[in-house]
Amino acid sequence: MGQFSGGSKLGVGTEIKNAIMTGVSWMLPFVISGAVIMGISRIGASLYGIDNIWDASHLEATNVMVQMLHKFDGFGGLALSLMLPIVAGYISFAIANKPGLAPGMVGGLLASNLGTGFLGALAAGFIAGYIVRLLAKYTKLPKSLASAGPIFILPVGGTLLTCIIMAFVIGAPLAALNHGMEQWLLSMSGSNKVILAAVIGAMVGFDLGGPVNKAAVTTAMALLASEIYEPNTAAQVAIIIPPIGIGLATLIWAKRFPESLREAGKASTLMGLIGVSEGAIPFALANPKIIIINIIGAATGAAMAVGLGAINHAPISGFYGWLAVDKWPIYILSVAVGSAIITIGSLLIFRGNETIETKKSEAPAPKFKVGR
Repeated sequence: MGQFSGGSKLGVGTEIKNAIMTGVSWMLPFVISGAVIMGISRIGASLYGIDNIWDASHLEATNVMVQMLHKFDGFGGLALSLMLPIVAGYISFAIANKPGLAPGMVGGLLASNLGTGFLGALAAGFIAGYIVRLLAKYTKLPKSLASAGPIFILPVGGTLLTCIIMAFVIGAPLAALNHGMEQWLLSMSGSNKVILAAVIGAMVGFDLGGPVNKAAVTTAMALLASEIYEPNTAAQVAIIIPPIGIGLATLIWAKRFPESLREAGKASTLMGLIGVSEGAIPFALANPKIIIINIIGAATGAAMAVGLGAINHAPISGFYGWLAVDKWPIYILSVAVGSAIITIGSLLIFRGNETIETKKSEAPAPKFKVGR
């Protein structure tokens, strides 16, 4: 008989932080690549007066360049779609090494399909990593089957158990929460516009592309068909405030941030300008306190834009659509004010002593031990 054993000498808190930063560091190239390619597509499309280049109808456009820009947007979206599987997979990898990679990635992909956002992907990564570690520790095999553990028992068992937990424990409650929030926003569409804008801004800033964000943005965009523009205005302002605000903070005072996040700050600023809120995710993962600041900044900017009469008629948040907004100076001022709040808050929260370096050597691979 034999058993797998895997573990870590790190404290639980340090191990969790290192696992998150491992996932983030592997995720960033996918996010940056996708965001930049989508930005190129949307900026190019704006030159042709197109504000929805992602719409499938552009695939049949008579202009070959428009067709190409549509495909570029799809390429960028494809890269971004790998974000959740990658972050979950490498969180699991940091905990359980190579056998945890497949369970984590599949769990992250399931989190994406279930609409749980990056919070679900985080959960999937940790669930997969610790399940694989437990399997490694307690699975006993005869000596003749020892080699089957890391390449068969752990990936297969870990993937199946992770998916069961994600599908039957995490997915349904978050889906119900999403539906409830959508209905709530629709019920508020006729009430005080400034309060509604602040609520939408807070939701968008909360989880940066996650289920709460998606519920607010999707509902706001749906209301465009009814010519209700205030929710969309609030959502499009709020989408870009966190990545711009946090990115500017890293440019103003880089030493207050962990070295691993300084380059992410540059990417965050760019992503904010082209309308991708996910650029701020690494900072929220590294220090969840920033989520509160994101909520305040996004809510303030959204309420200010709507309250002062700016109207964004299109589902575009990037800088290439700002000049098409009614009362665009107010719109840009609102973005600037919300971003400034987050910049100041980020500099107060990140104080240069929270550097989290991923130590791959401290995430040992599960080892097969042959017993008597």
